[in-house]
Amino acid sequence: MTERVKLLLIVWALLVVTVWAGGPFVREILLTADEPRIVAPRGKLAEFERVSTALFESAGPAVVYIFTETASTGAPGPVAPRGGAGSGFVWDGAGHVVTNFHVVQGATRISVRLDSGEAVPATLVGAAPDYDLAVLKLSTAPGGPKPIPVGSSADLKVGQAVFAIGNPFGLNRSLSTGVVSALNRHLPTASGREIHGVIQIDAAINPGNSGGPLLDSAGRLIGVNTAIVSGSGSSAGVGFAVPVDVVNRVVPRLIEDGKFPRPGIGIAIVDEETGARLGLRGIVIAAVLPGSSAEEAGLEGIDRRSGRLGDVITEVNRQRVQGLAEFSATLEKAGIGSEVELTVIRNDRKRAVRLNVMDIS
Repeated sequence: MTERVKLLLIVWALLVVTVWAGGPFVREILLTADEPRIVAPRGKLAEFERVSTALFESAGPAVVYIFTETASTGAPGPVAPRGGAGSGFVWDGAGHVVTNFHVVQGATRISVRLDSGEAVPATLVGAAPDYDLAVLKLSTAPGGPKPIPVGSSADLKVGQAVFAIGNPFGLNRSLSTGVVSALNRHLPTASGREIHGVIQIDAAINPGNSGGPLLDSAGRLIGVNTAIVSGSGSSAGVGFAVPVDVVNRVVPRLIEDGKFPRPGIGIAIVDEETGARLGLRGIVIAAVLPGSSAEEAGLEGIDRRSGRLGDVITEVNRQRVQGLAEFSATLEKAGIGSEVELTVIRNDRKRAVRLNVMDIS
């Protein structure tokens, strides 16, 4: 046996001894993994992981999946009803569920799938389109899910962690995380008004998330996820939530009265696009409602027979207004029952009109 062969045998023997003496970990590295790999110990979750997992386990059961049917009208022959879907969450032990108004708008049938998987019929208790909020009542009150604790949106900070729970694309209960990207945004609603103080977040919000809760790291409700800004309709990194201080003010009134007070003066207005085409700036009154503050103050709308223009409101309390959202915000700030001064133009003549803000809900 040559010296070279002896040397190779010694090296091989040392390698075998090292592998077996080194235990399974060394054998795992040096030998072919033709058997299941050994599971490495995980250790404890990081602190931020413990927060998010505990939060989801606690709040998740209160989040529900809402699906609706809307009867098609105007089409000849039998037409299958159109369906919609969104999210919501249990508000109290009486079976009330909070969601977005646009999730249930126009629905002829509403069902809610609970944490147990049971689908329960629900009815619309009340809606506030100006805030994109609605309250449903389950036909049977859920026994298990506890309502999510309510927090505050007044002291939120940009950069603060947020957690959104919902049912994106109909997938059952998903968690997305992010931060508060901005505060005090204005969000247009289907009613032509704006929600003020809206929370902007970068947590993923997709179709189906609407109406789900937005939580802080303490697991408290701080908003209701309501919309995304995206040309495709999918998450683009910018989502919005109705602040909980608004939710906590609106929802109890919807449960009690079925509606939320809506400041106004009792007028129907011409849409802004039409007003712009006519070269008019301000609130163009189309009609005045009987018995309203506007009628008592002598305001006039467009004459239907002659087409003659009536009054155009240009200022409220000497502050210029150019659209419905701005006008509504000014009346809301003044409050129902308060007196406001309108600057009005009719036949190129400007005058001041005083009247009271009324509830037009």
